Amino acid sequence: MQLTGIAGRTAIVTGAAGGIGNAVVRLLAEAGARVVAADLDPAAIKAGGTVRAERLDVRDAAAVEALVERSERDWGPVDIGVNVAGVLSTDLVAETSDATWRNVFAVNVDGVFHLSRALARRMAPRKRGAIVTVGSNSAGIPRHGMAAYAASKAAATMFTRCLGLELAEHGIRCNIVAPGSTLTPMQTGMWADENGAARVIAGLPEVYKTGIPLKKLATPEDVANAVLFLLSDEASHITMADLYVDGGATLRA
Repeated sequence: MQLTGIAGRTAIVTGAAGGIGNAVVRLLAEAGARVVAADLDPAAIKAGGTVRAERLDVRDAAAVEALVERSERDWGPVDIGVNVAGVLSTDLVAETSDATWRNVFAVNVDGVFHLSRALARRMAPRKRGAIVTVGSNSAGIPRHGMAAYAASKAAATMFTRCLGLELAEHGIRCNIVAPGSTLTPMQTGMWADENGAARVIAGLPEVYKTGIPLKKLATPEDVANAVLFLLSDEASHITMADLYVDGGATLRA
């Protein structure tokens, strides 16, 4: 099936230098979109053609607003927004500093709010657009040593669903893609040795983590494909959905 409704549109993707963000940028460009690829490290983004790399700290509301304004001025109305920027903390609650807690929420929640608000203000009068937030399956199941991260992703998920309810009357759709263990530096950075992937797939009973029924980790493209579908016209009657892309790991009903 050829996805439609993306070609010729302008998109903004945060966290564009990371594994999932990079895959989203590439697939959007291949589908014919003009993509503003934003990240703290724009040098790590493969720019050119219909992809423009921009430095952005999503914690800075004014910087986000300025980026959206500049993007619309240069490339036309932004009809697609993808919130991918995120940071991880694996500290136990008793060992989590105030600074770590605040930074996780500043990136994972405030960043989603800043971009989504800026886009909502512009999309609503035009009565078109789609926003996808890349969340996490940890938003729906307790995770040992991931309280700050899981709580932030749960907040971003419910924020996006509430935004979708507010914008539905304007024909604007807001959805969430919730990855599980995915082959990105964020995932591999938690592994102690070369057996990390096998252990994640099998499950980690010592921290009450189930394995992956499909017996494989996701690739960034697996997640990006789900994002592209929810942005496309083929998902034109889907909003406020929370799509888990985790190989069945959460055994979610």
